[in-house]
Amino acid sequence: SFNSPLVLRQFVRHESETASSLVLERSLNRVHLLGRVGQDPVLRQVEGKNPVTIFSLATNEMWRSGDSEVYQLGDISQKTTWHRISVFRPGLRDVAYQYVKKGSRIYLEGKIDYGEYMDKNNVRRQATTIIAGKKLVKIAVFFFFSFFKNLATL
Repeated sequence: SFNSPLVLRQFVRHESETASSLVLERSLNRVHLLGRVGQDPVLRQVEGKNPVTIFSLATNEMWRSGDSEVYQLGDISQKTTWHRISVFRPGLRDVAYQYVKKGSRIYLEGKIDYGEYMDKNNVRRQATTIIAGKKLVKIAVFFFFSFFKNLATL
């Protein structure tokens, strides 16, 4: 909902065309992803910076590629998109590192971030990252549901 406290606190300053004063304007940078983890998370610590848990997440998009009204197996096309997920929040970062595993199906909310870095050959590269937010706790829900479901079958 657009009336949530999180959204109302997100503002961007821009210069008004009609007045020289600054105007506060609402903006939104939110991403919702549901997919499968592509690798076990890694915990990285760079000197002088906060630790971060990083993993990849695959999402799939499917569509009908044929014009036929009758469903045929060959009519379905699929595209997989890989996302780089970074978790900075201390509690969520540790939960993600400890409990998220390759192949886990998870849901998360976060924001998209565009950044730059220097690669090992000193070439400036651009990177797109999803910064996981408060809803990352749903990862633990999926894990615990799966854990208890497996316990019930033992």
